[in-house]
Amino acid sequence: MKKLFSIFLMGLFAFANAQESKETANRFFYELTFKPKKDSAKIDKVITILDITDKNRSIYQDYTIIAQDSILKVEIEAMQKAGMMKDLSKSIKKPKISARIYKLYPSMKIEYVDKIANGFTPANIGYDENLKFNWKIQNEKQKIGEYNTQKATTDFGGKQWTAWFSSDLPFQDGPYKFYGLPGLIVKIEDAGKNYSWVLQGNKKIKDYTEYSYLENLMQAKGGKVNILSREKFEKTFNDFKKDPFASVRPMMTQEMMSKSIPGMDGTLGDMMKKQEKQYKDFYNTNDNPIEPDYEKLSVGNLEKVRREKD
Repeated sequence: MKKLFSIFLMGLFAFANAQESKETANRFFYELTFKPKKDSAKIDKVITILDITDKNRSIYQDYTIIAQDSILKVEIEAMQKAGMMKDLSKSIKKPKISARIYKLYPSMKIEYVDKIANGFTPANIGYDENLKFNWKIQNEKQKIGEYNTQKATTDFGGKQWTAWFSSDLPFQDGPYKFYGLPGLIVKIEDAGKNYSWVLQGNKKIKDYTEYSYLENLMQAKGGKVNILSREKFEKTFNDFKKDPFASVRPMMTQEMMSKSIPGMDGTLGDMMKKQEKQYKDFYNTNDNPIEPDYEKLSVGNLEKVRREKD
């Protein structure tokens, strides 16, 4: 799922506000610096968040959309008052990461969830993982920002990683899938510095919800997650990236494609072409995966390699 919202805004007024969650959470802000392209020195940055809730779980995701909640609330309430649609895709800053990663305490079972288009609605797909990190804790210590940290190293996904954790923060968790040190991970990066997370701060969240204002308003959480094997997930998601509207196209007649959309420029066909380009542009911006082991493997070998590692 890449949260490219123009396709979902078509049904915006058909949904009611979602109920507020009763969870609370400790939110940790990580700045992620990464190289989107393998053969380029260009780097990109995004703020991501790790929310450790009081209901025995943590959620890691891009903060970009949630950070725009107040702006989106004003825009959408104005749309509702006027009774007219407005294309917000030009005014919304797009996220760089689409997936959410859940860790369930105390087992630390990982659930990786992303979205694909299912017709004109989003659908959640994901896979479960039971990762065990073989951390080697070093004696070396350093101060990172306001945090006293200690060094640890591990191998994961075909890369060597160096982490700095703080026992002052009593959470054995970290950004992305990383966890398992005696304190929160404050900084972690791979040896090639393709991906580097650094903790920037934290705050307490009351009435916590993992979703943005727009997702809650649209109830665009996608409902139940279709949990697949890692192999099937990779194939399904790769197929979606190649042809985002494969499930929609057979249902569309020429007459439907030529229909104009109230409040939007152009026809439904024009909108679909624009949206397809946005999807493909988004995916093509990054060919440098966090876990290159899975990028290198053919789909048919994933299960074989997993069994060998186990």
